[in-house]
Amino acid sequence: MRHLIDFGDLPREEWDALYARASQIIDAPEQFIDVCRGKVAASLFYEPSTRTNFSFQTAMLRLGGTVFGFADPNSSSVAKGETLKDTIKMVSSYADVIVMRTPWEGAAKAASLYSNVPVVNAGDGGHMHPTQTMADLTTMTKLLGGVDGLSLGLCGDLKNGRTVHSLIKAMAKFKDIKFFLISPRELAVPEYMRTFMRENNMRFTEVTGLEAVIPQLDVLYMTRIQRERFVDPLEYERNKGIYILTRRKLERAKEKMLVMHPLPRVDEITVDVDDDPRAVYFQQARYGMFARMALLEHLALQPRWDTVPPVEIGTKPVCTNPRCITQTQPYLPPLVKKIGGVDCCGFCDAALR
Repeated sequence: MRHLIDFGDLPREEWDALYARASQIIDAPEQFIDVCRGKVAASLFYEPSTRTNFSFQTAMLRLGGTVFGFADPNSSSVAKGETLKDTIKMVSSYADVIVMRTPWEGAAKAASLYSNVPVVNAGDGGHMHPTQTMADLTTMTKLLGGVDGLSLGLCGDLKNGRTVHSLIKAMAKFKDIKFFLISPRELAVPEYMRTFMRENNMRFTEVTGLEAVIPQLDVLYMTRIQRERFVDPLEYERNKGIYILTRRKLERAKEKMLVMHPLPRVDEITVDVDDDPRAVYFQQARYGMFARMALLEHLALQPRWDTVPPVEIGTKPVCTNPRCITQTQPYLPPLVKKIGGVDCCGFCDAALR
């Protein structure tokens, strides 16, 4: 692994090795306080973040490394019109690993084309969030003993939920997984995710109600309705507050079911659920820090590339997705890949029309 852009690109064996390392760190963190001493992580956060940003910074500091970067692009040369390519070329000359979050889908993939050091996707728009998936899998494995054979309920905004998309891709590496996809019809998973599940023979059922399926679940993964992903404010108003998990609804759930959430929550889990032993979302956030420590150790210690392979210069965006990175960075190469036999954007996975 040179970069972590999409968890789907990570072989099961490599994930198992990362989890084993994360488990060692959880059990004896004091043994890892110097493994990245002298290494530097660049933290490029083009949109707001609390857990992911703090988690990565803390992970690097706990490994003995240091961190620089920005949490507001207006405080950087981006505000002056600097391209993503130039930002990455400049930052990769200073750092040993780059962690980036952006509102543009496919931005981390684009960055990886120009970087001399590993790039980690810490969330790109409504597309992918692979390190949240590392936190999710670490939590399930630690608390349930494994992931194979689980029934997972994914609830909320599944159309724009990058954590959901990454988790679905990750689950293709495990056996006998069954999904219950719980969402309003207008916020259902994108078609490319359905295609992915069918291609990988993953069982899934799409429903609009939570209470009917909750008794069947081993994991209930709640997500918020994300105001910032909606183009139409009225669509957000129609869907906000549609799913709310309460103590009463949990009465019908399995005794050892896990309630997970990538956070932040708004109103989709009531505060009285926090005291239920099945509510593990704050523990999940802590496990995410340890999983990111394992990842940063793996990537920051890799040798730097003195030269980056040349990249074709594009002349116009091929993708029509308005949130795709190619819409604002037209010099990017016209990457195309097949998903279910359909030509899709190599950056954001949207179907090309």
